[in-house]
Amino acid sequence: MDIQKADVVRSLRGRDAGKLFFVLESDGLYALIADGKGRRLEKPKRKKLKHLQFVERSDDRTDMKLRSGEKVTNSELRRALAGKAGEEEKGGMHIG
Repeated sequence: MDIQKADVVRSLRGRDAGKLFFVLESDGLYALIADGKGRRLEKPKRKKLKHLQFVERSDDRTDMKLRSGEKVTNSELRRALAGKAGEEEKGGMHIG
């Protein structure tokens, strides 16, 4: 599955390996990712797609705001990712 804007991904390589991020943009080879804490919206990380694992594409409010281009805050990203990490620990999230 190709990674698109507003998808939740997990970093596979680097010092951020294992962490969840939102994709802000994707061009087919690279993606700009942010989590609202270590990587804020103002300075997203540029990472190769081969170093990212697709986790989820959902219809949460934050995902929909990112897709439509509405303004999203760092706190919204943190809150959404914390919820997704909690679901994943409980085994409720399907990893594709």
